[in-house]
Amino acid sequence: SIFVGFPISFTLIFLAFTFGSWGAGSAGTFFLMTLQVNSTMLDDQLVAVPLFILMGIVMEQAGLMERLFNAVQLMMSRTRGALFIAVLFVSTIFAAATGIVGASVTILGIMAAKTMNKSGYDVRLAAGTITAGGTLGILIPPSIMLIVMGPVLEIPVTDLFRAAIVPGVILALLYMLYALGRCWINPDMGPILPEDEQPDTSPYYLLEVALVMSGLIVLVWLITAGASGTLAFFPLAGLLIPILWVGVMAAVYKWSRANKPGGFFFSDLWYEFFMGLVPPTVLIAFALGSILAGWATPAEASACGAFGSILLSLAYRKLTLTKFYDALIKTLEISVLFMFLVAASNFFGAVFSNLGTPKYLTELLLSFDLSVLAMLIFVMALVFLLGWPLEWVPIVLIIVPILVPLLVSLEVNLLWFAILVAVNLQTAWLSPPVALSAYFLKGVVPEWDLKDIYFGMMQFMGIQVLGLALMFTFPGLILWFPDFLSGNPQPFFSYVGWGSPQ
Repeated sequence: SIFVGFPISFTLIFLAFTFGSWGAGSAGTFFLMTLQVNSTMLDDQLVAVPLFILMGIVMEQAGLMERLFNAVQLMMSRTRGALFIAVLFVSTIFAAATGIVGASVTILGIMAAKTMNKSGYDVRLAAGTITAGGTLGILIPPSIMLIVMGPVLEIPVTDLFRAAIVPGVILALLYMLYALGRCWINPDMGPILPEDEQPDTSPYYLLEVALVMSGLIVLVWLITAGASGTLAFFPLAGLLIPILWVGVMAAVYKWSRANKPGGFFFSDLWYEFFMGLVPPTVLIAFALGSILAGWATPAEASACGAFGSILLSLAYRKLTLTKFYDALIKTLEISVLFMFLVAASNFFGAVFSNLGTPKYLTELLLSFDLSVLAMLIFVMALVFLLGWPLEWVPIVLIIVPILVPLLVSLEVNLLWFAILVAVNLQTAWLSPPVALSAYFLKGVVPEWDLKDIYFGMMQFMGIQVLGLALMFTFPGLILWFPDFLSGNPQPFFSYVGWGSPQ
């Protein structure tokens, strides 16, 4: 019924109730359903889902990502493939603002496609960059999928967020290296922007870049130091010193434009870059940083992030009652969908376990007498193939719980496995023939042929598989950073994905 389009949640409830009543009696099954729905409603980890969704939708309405995209595009205007860099940079920031792939691909398509067409960019590489960048939202925290996966695998969401940071950055860098490499081999794929579209800069543009980036690095260090208490020279120093540094940067910017010493001045684009990058980045840094540092639970951080996004929208004068109402309705629709699915899948999983099926499947798979490596490759291939016809929700909520007993018996590190599944499912978003990312992009860029979008996506699917293989081969890429944040890092090459009891 899932394949013919019948709602997944109702399918799960019907199957669970039918087979549960047949195998264990209707009274016990009805009690089990009530218990699972109630436990889902009381799960405090899932509170973060609607709040992070609201944060992403409000930030999208504020137009912050569009402003940042235009600034990065102008900043890199003298570089071949500048728009590819802008798309991947903005998609990484946007992925950290919302875990919704469809929203990311749609917004990136609206922002970038028209400019790419006008600048003569290669359609296939452009489509691949937009769809691949958009899928980062499924992996980079605060990924909704990771929030849902935490209770399924009984892993703290904080640990999943910590483990997903490095893989997300690695994939973004691999995408960027591939796109720029193709432009280096064939400059026609990503031409330099026309001179009339390039910003007016001083003769010392590289010095502009160096000074701005140095100033931002100092700002990030001051914010981090202030949050950790290092700047406690006087009351509220941790807050006032970073604000003072922003004031110094603004004063230097205005002074250079007024006096132009030696012909040097800061271009207009830096103001746009700063206003587009810093507010959302600071908001995301506070929301995610508090989770990663262990200062706040995902639910608490998501509440602060949602409130901060509303304040940002008000500051940018983009928030109206109509827009805010629409954001709340969208958040409600998406949240109800997720919560209902989680409750239905928990009920299905409880009946499934009660009937003894996981134990049977585990014994069956173990009877194949495969090595742990071969079994993991088989499981990854299964998840990848299921990702073609299905979305991540049924895979995470139905398939993964079935595999947990097998993984435990093989002593597989569940944190490592969870991130591998996330990267694997991200690959499925780029895999024809289903590949929902293609249809999201086609919907906002109708002039691009679906065949070209598919060919572009498949290039980046290969990059994605390479990234997955690296993380499979070197578990330290996933496991080292969480240990580093907890103050207990091990030598990078000492990490193993299996053979270590949980």
